[in-house]
Amino acid sequence: MMLRKTAAFAAAGLAFGLGFGGGAAAEDFSLRIASGHAPGVVYVNLMRDFFEVEVTKRVEERTDHTVAFVEGYAGSIVKTSETLEGVQNGIVDIGGFCYCFEPSNLPLHAFQVMLPFGPTDPEQSLAAAQAVYKQTPYLTSVFEENFNQKLLAIITDGAYNLGTKFDWNQLADLKGRKIGGAGLNLNWLNYAEVVGVQAGLPETYQNLSTGVYDGYIMFPSAWVNLKLHEAAPFYTLIGFGAITWHGLTVNLDTWNGLPPEVQEIIAEVAKEFEQQTGIVNKAEYDKHVQTLRGVTTVKELPAEVRAEWANALASWPQQIAKELDGKGLPGSDVLKAQLKAAEDAGYTWPVRYQIE
Repeated sequence: MMLRKTAAFAAAGLAFGLGFGGGAAAEDFSLRIASGHAPGVVYVNLMRDFFEVEVTKRVEERTDHTVAFVEGYAGSIVKTSETLEGVQNGIVDIGGFCYCFEPSNLPLHAFQVMLPFGPTDPEQSLAAAQAVYKQTPYLTSVFEENFNQKLLAIITDGAYNLGTKFDWNQLADLKGRKIGGAGLNLNWLNYAEVVGVQAGLPETYQNLSTGVYDGYIMFPSAWVNLKLHEAAPFYTLIGFGAITWHGLTVNLDTWNGLPPEVQEIIAEVAKEFEQQTGIVNKAEYDKHVQTLRGVTTVKELPAEVRAEWANALASWPQQIAKELDGKGLPGSDVLKAQLKAAEDAGYTWPVRYQIE
């Protein structure tokens, strides 16, 4: 819930209760911002150190108002699977979360996961996703129409790979092993006949340590920053793809209660934040891989094995597209748009998936 204080409280009392009218007095706004993930994950760190900082600074410099943030990161207010609902209900004003934890509410928004072995460059991934969102208004409008919130930014990750507690050299070595992942990305491992375990990142260190699973699909920044290498000292560079499947949203009641000039600044910073998720993830990827080389065993999957793996999953995108079409969602259109958008961004697919 947004808390407000005004310099002229009595004069602003009516506006506070009914919403803002013209010529609002200078006000101080306190916004709760949260994520189930911790700042050790790149996008959450950017929420804290870029988005918050820039909004606070620009509102102070360019308006008569001020904005302060009350932080609820690392699940301290909402868990990873609770953020969409938390923003919807006003428990928090602004939330960052992965669509992977909303398979029922946002089944189409994980569309990049449905095309494995896509761009490993986060900026390419983001550019492709931006093009698909532009072509598909539903991806944005559904937040306002169904969940009482506004999509401020989409968020990309670094390239996903596989960290494990055990050494392995061929896909047959993964057979029967328990591997954790977030939602749809467990389908990437079907070819290897692993036992997929649905699991969130905040619990991964403990789950690896206690044997709930033997490995986890994750990008290297989290493997470094959350010290997952201590529990699972083998990291294989597979190149599943950098996936744009997080969002930053704001509660609509909160949004509509902000003065237009504050809305403008938040929207402006959010778009810069969106670009930063690609820029920073790309810049840090090699650095984090190098850090892992110093503390754990890092291997790279041969290109021919990667292509073989992609071929083995070639029928899955068509299958899931039809399932989404059957739910009245533009699944086939979105996957076709993503294939082309990635190519337009400069990417060559190891297997050119065919969507009817």
